[in-house]
Amino acid sequence: MQVRPIVPEEAKAEVFWLAFKGLPKKEQHLIVQRLLEDREFMEDLLDVALMEQRSDEPSRPLTDYLAEQEG
Repeated sequence: MQVRPIVPEEAKAEVFWLAFKGLPKKEQHLIVQRLLEDREFMEDLLDVALMEQRSDEPSRPLTDYLAEQEG
């Protein structure tokens, strides 16, 4: 198994994740509830989920897409 260096953003995310997982389930639930109530966070989460879902689709130039929309 090859280990790659962790960039600072990943290190922060890992610390947060480990702290979150270390909380009792009730506290985890409260944090998730607050995240779900944050409209901007939910929009970002849905965007990421959609990008992940469509990541296997072939890409195409923006100009082709725009031309198709006009046609």
